[in-house]
Amino acid sequence: MKSKVKYASRLAVAPMMDWTDRHCRFLHRQLSRNALLYTEMVTAPALVRGGALHLLDHAPEEHPVALQLGGSAPGELAEAARLGAVAGYDEINLNVGCPSDRVQSGTFGAVLMKQPDLVADCCAAMIGAVDTEVTVKCRIGVDDQVAETVLPDFLTRVSAAGVRCFTIHARKAWLQGLSPKENRDIPPLDYPLVARMKEQFPDLHISLNGGVETLDEAVGHLEAGFDGVMLGRAAYHRPVEVLGAADRRVFGDQGPDRTGEDAVHAMLPYIEDHLISGGKLHQITRHMLGLFAGQPGARAWRRVLSENATKPGAGTALVEEALAQVTGIAA
Repeated sequence: MKSKVKYASRLAVAPMMDWTDRHCRFLHRQLSRNALLYTEMVTAPALVRGGALHLLDHAPEEHPVALQLGGSAPGELAEAARLGAVAGYDEINLNVGCPSDRVQSGTFGAVLMKQPDLVADCCAAMIGAVDTEVTVKCRIGVDDQVAETVLPDFLTRVSAAGVRCFTIHARKAWLQGLSPKENRDIPPLDYPLVARMKEQFPDLHISLNGGVETLDEAVGHLEAGFDGVMLGRAAYHRPVEVLGAADRRVFGDQGPDRTGEDAVHAMLPYIEDHLISGGKLHQITRHMLGLFAGQPGARAWRRVLSENATKPGAGTALVEEALAQVTGIAA
C-alpha cells in the first residue's frame, strides 16, 4: 500500500451518503491534517454512463482523500477508477458493504459478499487501469453466511487480485428485514473475528470499522494491532472529539490540538468563496452543527445556524453570531 495512504488510513472518516460531501471533508480537514477522508459513494454508472464528473469535485486542501465507488461491472469500474485517478484521488475504494435496497438493485454493495470472484475481477480491472491504490470496504458476511468461513475466503480471493488494503465493518449485513440504519446497529459486532483476520493475513493492511465511538477507542484498537480504524457517525456528529486531537495522538504530530473555534475561523474564507460562487450557506453549515457537541453554548450554536442559515442573504456574519453563543459563554 502506498505510504501516503497507508499512513493516513491509521484513522479514517467513513464514506457516508448525504454526509461526507466536499464541504464536510473540507471541514474535517481543518481538524486533522492527516486523517484519511472519503467521498460519499459514487456509482460507476453515474460517472461512466451518466457523465456526472461533477461528483468528483474536491478541493486540493482535502488530501489525503479517497474516492469510494459502487458497481459490479469490471470494465465500468475500471473506467470509473481511471476517472477518479485523473481527478487526483489518493485511493480508489470499492464498496462491498452498503446494504441499502437501492444498492442491492444495482448489484453492488454488501450483496457482493456473495460473489467474491466477481469482486476479485472488478478489483483486478481497476488495478490494471490505474496506478492509484485500489482498496475494498466490506462486511464480515451477509444474511446466513458463516462469517468465520466467508470472510477469510473473501480476503484470500480478493487479495489474490492485488488488493492489499481492506476496511472491514465488523458486522454482518442483513439484506432482507433490516433497514440500512438498523444494519449499522442491530447485527452484533465481532471485533475478535476481524482481529483473527489480521493474524491470518499479516501482509494485508486491515482497518477496523463499525461501532467505534471515540478517539480513545480508536487508539486502543491501533494498539491492539489493527493497521487502521475508520469512524463514521461519531466523526460526523462529534468531529472535534474524534479529530481534534488525532494528529497528536494517532499520527504523533507536535503542536496544539484543534478546537471547534479553530475550525470555524478556518472555514470563514471557504464559506465566503462558496457564497461568491453562488452557493448557499446551509450547504456548508449543516455539517458544522456538531462542532461544539458537549460544550456550553452548543445548543445555541446549533439553533442559530439551523434556524437562519437557509434565509436569503445568510453569510459569514451569521456564523460569527453563532460562534459568539459559544465563545461568550467560554469567556
